[in-house]
Amino acid sequence: MENEIADIARRIKDFCAARDWDKFHNPKNLSMALAVEAAELMEIFQWMTLEEAAANNLSLSAKRRIQEETADVLIYAIRMSQVVGFDLTKAIEAKIDLNERKYPVEKIKGKAGFDSETD
Repeated sequence: MENEIADIARRIKDFCAARDWDKFHNPKNLSMALAVEAAELMEIFQWMTLEEAAANNLSLSAKRRIQEETADVLIYAIRMSQVVGFDLTKAIEAKIDLNERKYPVEKIKGKAGFDSETD
């Protein structure tokens, strides 16, 4: 998967370079674009009930839109890593390591988050 991410990252970088978009891709603009795409993903679910939003109840059209918006979020995340200059794969691994320490299985299993009894 790491090679796939590297290949996708190269393709994104080439895509942006060919269109001379590097001058627009700074951390401020990319963070805003990422937030907009995440909001567009949320918009799909905005008025659905929890039952309607269950994966097995989504229409093909909704699934296609979810796929497209999720891809946009990831494209901007990859672009952010390129512009800021960090290895996204390593950053993800480091964040997972941090989350494993922050949310140990023995304290958090089956819970949505820490509560006052486990803090």
